[in-house]
Amino acid sequence: MPDDADDGAERRWIDDTLNRLSRSSFRAKFELSAKDRAYARAKGKAMIDRHARELLRARIGAANPRNDGRQTPWRGHPVFTAQHATATCCRGCIAKWHHLPQGRELTDAEIDRLADLVMAWIERDLIRHPAV
Repeated sequence: MPDDADDGAERRWIDDTLNRLSRSSFRAKFELSAKDRAYARAKGKAMIDRHARELLRARIGAANPRNDGRQTPWRGHPVFTAQHATATCCRGCIAKWHHLPQGRELTDAEIDRLADLVMAWIERDLIRHPAV
């Protein structure tokens, strides 16, 4: 189990990465649709987190994912939108923004870290757009 220092370093990495991504006009334009926000709230954090890990593993985890660069839909699930916002949508974006090389399978730890980033982005969006 990670200690508090590890948790703090991971939190700083997430915050720093989200801040860096927010300076990209392309990445900053993304936000969840009202339908995706409602879905995320109805399913709950644990379910969306599970979806994030499953989708990342299935769509971008392989060394050479099928349809790389076009495998992540633009809408249809909160994780898809978050992947575009966090540059975890394809191996090219992951290499550019997160310095994880293409051409090799992502480790479970790398997928978990990217999923944590996706979840942090979703949580920020939900906070910025409270349910009415």
